[in-house]
Amino acid sequence: MIVTIVGAGRLAEGIAVRALAGGCTVRLADSEPGNALALAALLAAAPGAGSPGWGRAEPDADGGGLAGLLRGCDVVILALPYPQGRRVAAEQGAALAGLTVVDTCNPVDYSTFDALLTCPGMSAAEEIARAVAGVTPAPRVVKAFSTTLPATLIAGQAGGLPLDVFLAGDDAGAKATVAALVTAGGMRAVDAGPLRRARELEALQLLHMTLQGPLSLDWASGIKLLP
Repeated sequence: MIVTIVGAGRLAEGIAVRALAGGCTVRLADSEPGNALALAALLAAAPGAGSPGWGRAEPDADGGGLAGLLRGCDVVILALPYPQGRRVAAEQGAALAGLTVVDTCNPVDYSTFDALLTCPGMSAAEEIARAVAGVTPAPRVVKAFSTTLPATLIAGQAGGLPLDVFLAGDDAGAKATVAALVTAGGMRAVDAGPLRRARELEALQLLHMTLQGPLSLDWASGIKLLP
């Protein structure tokens, strides 16, 4: 599977580690090409790098642009803060036609750390879907990796248990593709329902984030469903 990750921050690093562990080819893009190169260097030193089955990281070394990295890929992951993912989706337009596009962001109001910036009855993922609504064939938007923290993605587990990655989307085929990526990386995919369920996932992660300090979780916790 070829995965293009847009963004080169800590979340991008964590998702890339899991994708590489699953044998994927990972293309790295950032508005600053140097950031993609730096992330590629980090990934080359990650635990497990170079082991049998480990994938390949390909940074946008020459600054050729995102559109070129999108060609031929299977999944595009927008590992960007809100609302940058929506802006990138709108800017790329036709380059995303027919692709599975994963929104990872949580639209948290960091000035108060107590609210979401989206309007009631709306999610960041649904905003992205609206931003590309005129593209044919339509990009297939999936919400995923919004409830997994970077440190746990890099480690591949939380509390000794595989991570649960909650998925929301309206296209069954797109969700199956993302679920295959999640499973290959050693995690468990949990289908949370249609794209509108992204609203609850974003609210759930806001709660998860606000509890880091009170519970001394040190940004290394996970949300998991147990029988």
